Amino acid sequence: MKENDKIKDMSVYEASDYWDDHDFGEFEDVKEVHDIKFSLKKKKYVGIDRDLYAIIKDKAKALNKSEESLISEWLSEKAGI
Repeated sequence: MKENDKIKDMSVYEASDYWDDHDFGEFEDVKEVHDIKFSLKKKKYVGIDRDLYAIIKDKAKALNKSEESLISEWLSEKAGI
């Protein structure tokens, strides 16, 4: 398997560990981008019971998603968005 293929299949946590030990200079096909435009969405953080959060964390890991994205997905579905 090529190195680039390994990167595409990583979870956020695996990618974080990977980039602690690697840099973009190792890849010939990666080019530096200078003109990126984006807008940030403001977020509201709410408290969640620790036991419930542990269950969500395990479920997110099984689905290879972050806890935040899984919670957002579930709340969006519940709210009908």
